[in-house]
Amino acid sequence: MIAPLIRPFAALRPQPEHAAAVAAPPYDVLSREEARARAAGRPYSFLHISRAEIDLPPEIDHYAPEVYARSAENLKKLIDGGILTREAKPCYYAYRLLMGTHAQTGLIAAASVAAYDAGRIRKHEFTRPDKEDDRVRQIEALNAQTGPVLLAHPDSGEAERLVAEATAAAPIADLTAGDGIRHTVWRIDDEALIARIGKIVEAMPALYIADGHHRSAAASRVAAARRGKGASGSSEYFLAVIFPARQMRILDYNRVARDLNGLSADAFLKAVGERGTLTPSDSPAKPERAGCFGLYLDKRWYHLAIRPELVPTRDPVRRLDVSVLSEQILEPILGIADLRRDTRVDFVGGIRGLSELERRVDSGEMAVAFALYPTPLSELMAVADAGQIMPPKSTWFEPKLADGLASHVLD
Repeated sequence: MIAPLIRPFAALRPQPEHAAAVAAPPYDVLSREEARARAAGRPYSFLHISRAEIDLPPEIDHYAPEVYARSAENLKKLIDGGILTREAKPCYYAYRLLMGTHAQTGLIAAASVAAYDAGRIRKHEFTRPDKEDDRVRQIEALNAQTGPVLLAHPDSGEAERLVAEATAAAPIADLTAGDGIRHTVWRIDDEALIARIGKIVEAMPALYIADGHHRSAAASRVAAARRGKGASGSSEYFLAVIFPARQMRILDYNRVARDLNGLSADAFLKAVGERGTLTPSDSPAKPERAGCFGLYLDKRWYHLAIRPELVPTRDPVRRLDVSVLSEQILEPILGIADLRRDTRVDFVGGIRGLSELERRVDSGEMAVAFALYPTPLSELMAVADAGQIMPPKSTWFEPKLADGLASHVLD
């Protein structure tokens, strides 16, 4: 029998009155120092579980066995104290994120490892072994998946309508985080509605990983290891939040380079001008469409449009703006060929604004900055459908999911 693409699960979640105290940013968006500061004076914060090194001496390696042991200990404390409780029966959950005027409503569910392994839950990034290992050890220590994988589903009005039905009820969590983002969760426990949602999702050709490649890869490894020991069941699924593709918001993911590869500013601009059109700008040059870039150098902004004949439109990876910038500017002019390892390049999430690019350059830390147009989700899906991999740091999704509002226990 083929496993369903998704299924309901009995979430481990905070009692409604504790949701605001528990909810925390994703484990991988904060430094150790930021996590320690965020969790200070907040004993219920999920950061004590997702980043348990904050409760240990500062010099400890965050991959040390003691970190995973403390994480399990902290989770047990919240369960024993009644802060977190397990749902009585398998459910789905509707989850709405509100950031300013932007709202997106999705489904918290358990997603199939078999579908991930078979490519029906599609990826678009490489993973790093050390980060995979970290997530495997975390899952095994907790016997639970606590960090959700962010998935997108192809547009489906029926799926959106069914999930929206659940939002008419009273929420089981409703909070506004420190960054101003509102998180609201509703339980979906009606058996008929659960069946209808499952049927609609099952008919979809694929789901797409937007964020969480290391978490999904780790879940696959844990499932394989347990399967090898004769165990199955809940480990064959992983925690996911699934949003309609059309509702999701991708911001720009910009680049800064440490030097001009031995070129003077004039020589660099001349080399760039041979590959595109440079137009000086009196204000920050925020790209308004794909194929256009902003360039900041010596306290001056420029609009940059790469010559169209240099953009390979048929290749779903090479036509991406992040690829075009690498192939036309970063590698041939600046000598930056390996975005994963070259320390001369860094990445700035669009949530920080173009002023952060100016700051990095004006401080002398970096020599030049490039502002990019956000990668459309349709392009991400095209790359995943082709079985290809996007360049590093191609997408920055906002708003971010919260950790701690629902965890998937492995029975």
